Amino acid sequence: MKLTRAEEQIMQVLWDLEEAFVKEILKRLDDPKPAYNTVSTIVRILEKKGFVSHHAYGKSHKYYPLVSREEYTRTTMKNFVKDYFSNSFEKMVSFFAREREIDLKEMEDIMRIMQEEIEKQKRNG
Repeated sequence: MKLTRAEEQIMQVLWDLEEAFVKEILKRLDDPKPAYNTVSTIVRILEKKGFVSHHAYGKSHKYYPLVSREEYTRTTMKNFVKDYFSNSFEKMVSFFAREREIDLKEMEDIMRIMQEEIEKQKRNG
């Protein structure tokens, strides 16, 4: 399930803090800060979507992520590659290389990482 930009911002804060009250989330957001009620509403939407849950402390709720940053990133990137690059990581990387969005050092680092992964997969079968 995709998140809106506002929902992603809240999730980034929760991933960083691991758990937080709405007022703590609000403190971490960039200016101009949204209203407290806006943040509260977004957190409850995230809860309905299954991304967060909470511990109740009287009338207050401390929210925490149910979906890890890594899990969300993996799913988002797979969907991005599928939607924009015909499900081809090769097409995605070549697009960024041709558009000069990846500098030479980054390309060398990517090649090194890929070579290490190739070697690891060869060893493991």
